[in-house]
Amino acid sequence: MDIPPLSEVRRLTEKKRDAWWTVLLVDPVATPLVRWTAKWTRVTPNQITWGALFLGLAAAACFARGDWEWLLIGAGLYHLSFILDCMDGKLARLTGKGSEFGGWLDYVFDRVRVLICAIALMGGQYSRTGEVAYVWLALVVVFLDALRYLDALQIFKVRHSMRKKISARAKASRRAARALMSAEELEQDREREQREREREQDRENDGDEEQGIAFMEDLLRENPTADLDDGPRQDGPDAGAEGDAQARPREKKVIDLHVEFKSRFPWYGRFRTFLLRHRVRTHLVSGIEFQMAVFIVGPILGTIMPVTIAAGALLMGFELAIIYKLLLSTRDFERTLASYPVPEAAEVPEAAPETAPEAVSGTAAGIPAQPGGPAGEGLPSRDGAAAGH
Repeated sequence: MDIPPLSEVRRLTEKKRDAWWTVLLVDPVATPLVRWTAKWTRVTPNQITWGALFLGLAAAACFARGDWEWLLIGAGLYHLSFILDCMDGKLARLTGKGSEFGGWLDYVFDRVRVLICAIALMGGQYSRTGEVAYVWLALVVVFLDALRYLDALQIFKVRHSMRKKISARAKASRRAARALMSAEELEQDREREQREREREQDRENDGDEEQGIAFMEDLLRENPTADLDDGPRQDGPDAGAEGDAQARPREKKVIDLHVEFKSRFPWYGRFRTFLLRHRVRTHLVSGIEFQMAVFIVGPILGTIMPVTIAAGALLMGFELAIIYKLLLSTRDFERTLASYPVPEAAEVPEAAPETAPEAVSGTAAGIPAQPGGPAGEGLPSRDGAAAGH
């Protein structure tokens, strides 16, 4: 396949927002290597994933020796392992050879590498110094790494659930609004809907276009500064009357579930903008930075215990901040859900009064026709008149 120039490879493979360690110390090396690998070799992303695991195991073997010289070699091997760990995803995006199994393999191998390296690093220090604190420190490293990724998974599930519930409520509200339209208004609405579907048929919208809404999270993935752009939009659940939204059913309403967080921390937008100029995400101490501090910075400086404790404290601080942000987001979710009127159940029409017995023939009243009588006697005809009258 034709491999594009390096600038295009960067655009295709590098994330718009990433960990600062990856942006500053990994991407400048990994992206050119990915282009060279795709152009001159037949290496697959899964093979690179295996290579990252083997380098991680080699780093663990060095950590287990305990001496500072071996710690330096282990730190270098761990960094090379992480570079390969970033290359497999980039190569998959560039060549289109990614797979679901490859994503699973990458995730599992990452956890295995952290587990083995933590045991080897702290075990080596315990055998060298005899301090039991290193044994507990190994458990803390494994626990914090697992907590970080489990927390990220659960937060994703909660946010996905909130989006689905808002979409369902918006869809029900839209149906209720369309039920009140006249035939002419309904036809015009269908024409507008068809035109918008044709314009956006190539975009993945998770079904939300049907409800006339868009989520700020989706807009930020395409444009990291979308919430900073000028122009008319609805920032939160209280912006705009719902009746006005029903009067213009195809005008998108932007749902932002971080309104309360932004109102409490107005400086956050400027801080995020500064970081985005350098492709750095605001989660400054995530699982990546924690690993690099434990397995690279600590061994190089020869201060494994204090660096690990400090990195763990910073990781927990940022995790608590994310949980607090989720709490505020759930409040925005409740207000957004309440801004859509709950469609009232359709009224059941009252039963028609019973017809007098003498006005109804035996068969129409539920009494079977006599065996000797005409088959159609007493039954209503197609035009509504009683047969035989």
